[in-house]
Amino acid sequence: MNKTWLQYKKTISALLGVAATLALPPYYQIWILVFSLGGLMMLLSKAVNARQAFAFGYWFGFGFFAIGLSWVANALTLDIKSFWWLIPIALTASGAFFGLFVALPAFGSYFFKGIWAKIIAFAVLWGISEWFRSFLFTGFPWNLLGSVLAFDHRLLQTVSIFGTYGLSILIIIAAMLPAATIKTKKKNIFIVTVSEIILIAGIIGFGFYRANLLDDDEQTETKIRVVQPSIPQSMKWDFGELEQNFADYIAMSQSKGFENVDAVIWGETASTFPLTLDRAHFYQVLPAVPDDGFLITGSIDYYPDDNDRWLPVNAGIVMKHGKGIINTYAKSHLVPFGEYIPLRKFIPAKLRPITKVIADFKAGKGRRTIHTDKLPPFGILICYEVIFPHEVTDVNDRPQWLINLTNDGWYGRSSGPYQHLVTAQLRAVEEGLTIVRAANSGISALISRSGKILASISLHKRGNLDFNLPENLDTVTPYSKYGNLMLAMMAVFLLSVAALMSFLNKQ
Repeated sequence: MNKTWLQYKKTISALLGVAATLALPPYYQIWILVFSLGGLMMLLSKAVNARQAFAFGYWFGFGFFAIGLSWVANALTLDIKSFWWLIPIALTASGAFFGLFVALPAFGSYFFKGIWAKIIAFAVLWGISEWFRSFLFTGFPWNLLGSVLAFDHRLLQTVSIFGTYGLSILIIIAAMLPAATIKTKKKNIFIVTVSEIILIAGIIGFGFYRANLLDDDEQTETKIRVVQPSIPQSMKWDFGELEQNFADYIAMSQSKGFENVDAVIWGETASTFPLTLDRAHFYQVLPAVPDDGFLITGSIDYYPDDNDRWLPVNAGIVMKHGKGIINTYAKSHLVPFGEYIPLRKFIPAKLRPITKVIADFKAGKGRRTIHTDKLPPFGILICYEVIFPHEVTDVNDRPQWLINLTNDGWYGRSSGPYQHLVTAQLRAVEEGLTIVRAANSGISALISRSGKILASISLHKRGNLDFNLPENLDTVTPYSKYGNLMLAMMAVFLLSVAALMSFLNKQ
């Protein structure tokens, strides 16, 4: 009987995790967190031992990540006849592994007595687990809970102090506090209500205040053109389409208004030809470089390794009119199974084509700032390099703005491209830097230093995005200066409060 009841509660926990995904971009049904996270806390408060608390957390995480990361399976649909059977495995594997990152906070919260202490402890441990998720096994900090407020950039402003992990902590506390009214004495309900109001008012009030200080309409005369050709992923690497794809980029770059453009930006691997080595295509692309201006493009390139073997790199290339290629950047944080295959020799040969990896790519040497004579100093981030908090700039040579070159064609019309855009918004607020996002199939955008989307091209729309760079490109934030030290200070303080509450609850 008890075993059956426990299994029933595990199922409820998994369903609560699934429900919580509706709060993520692009749905933003944040009200559901009160019920999903609140429901999880009610289960945790009734756990009879730490093992049971671990189980409740695990199944919540299983549901949350299996559905929240379901867009990953879209990559398999490009060859659906061969790999349809891997889709349920991919969803199950996502939930099974990432569920541990909720199970451990749930386990830790068990040792705190009283629902207030449990809420604070669980929230802090969740934030810490998000941080761990950013570097374990090369890292994958996707769907950080702080992203649920990205429907209004003003609500993201606390990440300029504590980072997205810190905002996740505050959101969990706010979502779980109503559950405390069920488990607390009537005389304390007023305290819970006031605490909730203060927390929510603090996030909103600080956000509106800071955004009002930073949001302005001042522009420079530097005109940027982002080219979004919306080439289907099935055609991007088709040998019969490579020349036409390349010609499309060039033609779109030269369309009406080109004479007024100072820099043209193409997305990730827009050039499937290595422009540093392929002279024919190098000369072919020169007309797409504006007069006295620049072309910044993603491109395949080749770098030598220590054994003088030439290995492919996922590169960003800067070309200047009359000068040719003046700078390059090699992607340093590669995608496992996308740009290299870990333990390749142990994987069955028939499974290796799943990600259509050309070869194992060579990683670059890390972030760096590119200086030119006309553009403000900028950094290049390629694809998912933008998802890593406090890992997007050269800390010794801070840029004034960032360029995020990406493809996003792998994921169709799923939530993936929208969530990827939100990660760029969060980095903009954290670092206080303007970000220009150039995506093959969308969503290309100009994001201000406050995280506000100033201009964009929607998903799978073909066209150019023309805009002038803002006058105020950057501002130094506490998070950009001190990084996750701000999270550590927040975590220590809140865990100390939780420990004190737990101690007093025992008395």
